Amino acid sequence: MVRVRAPALDQALPWLNCDRPLSLKALRGQMVLLDFWTYGCINCLHVIPDLQYLEQKYAGHLTIISIHTAKFDHEQNLESIQQAIWRYGVTHPVVVDRDRTLWEQYAVRAYPTFVLIDPQGYIVTTLAGEGRRQALDDLIQRLLEEHTGKGTLSEPFLQAITQSQALLITPLAFPGKVLADAASGTLFIADTGHHRLVLTTLDGTLKATIGTGAAGLQDGDWETVQFSAPQGMAWDAARQSLYVADSGNHLLRRLDVLQKEVSTLAGTGSQSRFIFPHGGKALDVALNSPWDLTLLGNELYIAMAGSHQIWVMSLEQHTIQTFMGTGAEGCVDGSPDIAAFAQPYGMTTDGKQLFVADSETSAIRALTLEATPIAQTVCGQGQLFVFGDRDGVGFDAQLQHCSGVAFANGSLWLADTYNHKLKQVDPATRTCRTVAGGVAGFEDGMGIAARFSEPSGVAYANDRLYIADTNNHAIRCLHLASLEVTTLLLPQLCSPYVCAPT
Repeated sequence: MVRVRAPALDQALPWLNCDRPLSLKALRGQMVLLDFWTYGCINCLHVIPDLQYLEQKYAGHLTIISIHTAKFDHEQNLESIQQAIWRYGVTHPVVVDRDRTLWEQYAVRAYPTFVLIDPQGYIVTTLAGEGRRQALDDLIQRLLEEHTGKGTLSEPFLQAITQSQALLITPLAFPGKVLADAASGTLFIADTGHHRLVLTTLDGTLKATIGTGAAGLQDGDWETVQFSAPQGMAWDAARQSLYVADSGNHLLRRLDVLQKEVSTLAGTGSQSRFIFPHGGKALDVALNSPWDLTLLGNELYIAMAGSHQIWVMSLEQHTIQTFMGTGAEGCVDGSPDIAAFAQPYGMTTDGKQLFVADSETSAIRALTLEATPIAQTVCGQGQLFVFGDRDGVGFDAQLQHCSGVAFANGSLWLADTYNHKLKQVDPATRTCRTVAGGVAGFEDGMGIAARFSEPSGVAYANDRLYIADTNNHAIRCLHLASLEVTTLLLPQLCSPYVCAPT
């Protein structure tokens, strides 16, 4: 058998999460696992727990290096990559593969891709796609036994990397979604990085925090309950319940506001590997990264980002099933048997149809709610590798990884995440225009003078838009009458690492 030596890692490329560039030569005696990823890809996010598992199991003999090869222009930004490392708890070195040099040298063709290198510097295998934990585990175990016998293993020389201490003290950490309810005067915030929910008034007075602040899966009262990276929410006034997309746990959760208790509404707690349309009893069907929710009557619609589909749950029948999407990743309009989505991250409704922020195709989609629903593209070019920042009509408009959408005053309001903008779309004319933002930063002001950093969620109440300004760890307000952007002050809120839940 011909053995292939692994191409060298370029020392001149930017290296993050370590104190110096690493070389395969210096890592001789260690098993090395390369993970080719980009932080906006849901499949890449799914394998982070696998890497953490392998990192812990083979500590001392396995070095994991993530090679960040950007898909979107914005993902080239070093500060954004660093923020993603903190957001997702990546604890191993990351090399930024500018110009896709390492991608080409290792003949990578898909996200994510793993390359396992033995202690003598030779490639053992290349595996593409998520769900590879067991295969990698078996290969690494075999390598460990083989090279223990040969005496070719060495001791590690990398220090453990810990979470940024800055995130431990910020009141919010990477808030992903926000929901505003004018009738009750409540703002619901998914404090995603702190694995909890925050309830305030619409002016920012604290009502409650829900969750311990530690990632986990625990039902019960508001003080002891645990979530994992919660995202979208839907308010059910009739049942006095808040439904939550508990994305990291692949679950839907229900918060009983009167009883102050949390229960599991749907999912098994394990990620589904079955992408074809299916369904069943809500607590028997595994889900795949539910990301946003929209309630219409007794039907709860789910943006199922991991399987590139829209799902629906009957709150009366306690059943859940695929509503639209074949499971293929792409932008295909039409009926449920042919329609396709790509990592839907946001969803809203005008009461007659659903609107979806289809992040990986940088497009806004509309879904009719008729006997035979139809998917149509409202704006954006709807292609996996076509994106940009251009106002216009329909397919002439360009977005970049849009993640949030809200319907208000006859318009759609978009969080155009990687363009750091809020945009307005007329669903009738399909006209898309910039309203605020455009340069990454943190600054209040009028219209395009304001600055956001990867805004991901949008909600509306009382002539104000509330924006989850994710990388700024803040909630921002866009006052529709003036187009002025302000920051919502949360003076009573503190980090779960600083104060106890209330």
